[in-house]
Amino acid sequence: MTTLRPFRFGVQAGWLTDAVGWTELARRCEDVGVSTLTMADHLDEQLAPIAGLMAAAAATTTLRIGALVFCNDYRHPAVLAKEAATLDVLSDGRFELGLGAGWMTSDYEQAGIPLDRAGVRIDRLAEALPIIKGLLGGETVHHEGEHYRIDGLTGSPRTVQQPHPPILIGGGGRRVLTLAAQEADIVGLNIDLRAGVIDERAGPNATVEATEEKLGWIRDAAGDRFDDLELQVRVHLAMVTDDRTSVAETMAPALGLSPAAALQTPHALVGTVEEICDQLVERRERWGISYIGIGADQLDDVQPVIERLAGT
Repeated sequence: MTTLRPFRFGVQAGWLTDAVGWTELARRCEDVGVSTLTMADHLDEQLAPIAGLMAAAAATTTLRIGALVFCNDYRHPAVLAKEAATLDVLSDGRFELGLGAGWMTSDYEQAGIPLDRAGVRIDRLAEALPIIKGLLGGETVHHEGEHYRIDGLTGSPRTVQQPHPPILIGGGGRRVLTLAAQEADIVGLNIDLRAGVIDERAGPNATVEATEEKLGWIRDAAGDRFDDLELQVRVHLAMVTDDRTSVAETMAPALGLSPAAALQTPHALVGTVEEICDQLVERRERWGISYIGIGADQLDDVQPVIERLAGT
């Protein structure tokens, strides 16, 4: 990376079920320096993301909102573009559009949605992207493809952010990261979720070596636009402790990693506040990762890190 971006932090939430708790979380995120409150797009016990994100935006003034990520299989691109544009307008330009091909097996099975093989889902996402971008840009879109047909639809309302809200695409496999490198503004480095669940099988895809391989794919696919990309990582384990080694020895088996690999993976932050800050600075210098996503249940531990590093 020729230029290192300032750190920013995202909090992934959605499992609060009352209005007071949800708006209090959004305001706390804003107060401590969190950049973006994000929501997943699943059909389990979480809140629905479009209504939830708008409620968070209405309760705050500077906090950005985003999907991490909308499942392309659940929404027609014309419908999603309309919703995304509306979120951007009503949040006064604070929306980030995260998109994914879909992965969580239980969503598909329980809702009766056909789960195509990963290649078909990624093809469908790739076809949806120019439709969404065109409509968000206010264009009149004509499209005849394998999965979608659009006949002269004009995108509205016009978004505050131009040409469209920042688009985040993430994943752990080569095809989706290649698509992200070519089409997204923010590329999310995640573990490979082709198993349809997050368990110890994901461990080998979370190592330093796997991360560097993914960055190579992104760099090759992005070409000249690589330096314009913001790199994001989802942290699945964050803990402030004086004994990193013991935590790693306890948690590593559940992650499918050795204790040493568990301490090095970009998907975990373990140590004192000073050690975690040092880890993030080193990873930004090594890999260019500046956008850090954590779970809401990790906010207590990570808050002093956010307060030290956000915007630096």
